[in-house]
Amino acid sequence: MSKFDDLIGQALTEEDRALLASHAEPGYLAQAFGLFRGPMAWVMWLVNVTNGVSFLIGVYALWQMTNTVDAVLAVKWGIGALFLFQITTLCKTFMGNRMEVNRMLREIKRVELQLSLLRTETGTSK
Repeated sequence: MSKFDDLIGQALTEEDRALLASHAEPGYLAQAFGLFRGPMAWVMWLVNVTNGVSFLIGVYALWQMTNTVDAVLAVKWGIGALFLFQITTLCKTFMGNRMEVNRMLREIKRVELQLSLLRTETGTSK
């Protein structure tokens, strides 16, 4: 893949390189906080709050499980903790998938930008 990137980089002019560099991929934290902007922001906030609440209640349930003397009650607290930690995992997976979707959309936009630059250089714009 790096060889293809090098070939594309050699074909670009200095102005094109500067334009593409301004649209470079942001770092991990910028991508993570970018989930909370845009049309899906309210969904991401809801998932994040659900994630935090279910994790805290899951830790509480785990603590209750270890401190109880009754075996049946310990199993109930353990099943509750397991369920809440599964919700936490589901929320994190959903947010991670959305971050990957954003990365793919950003790359598609970069390809569109490169194609439009190529189209204007060759003079075949519509």
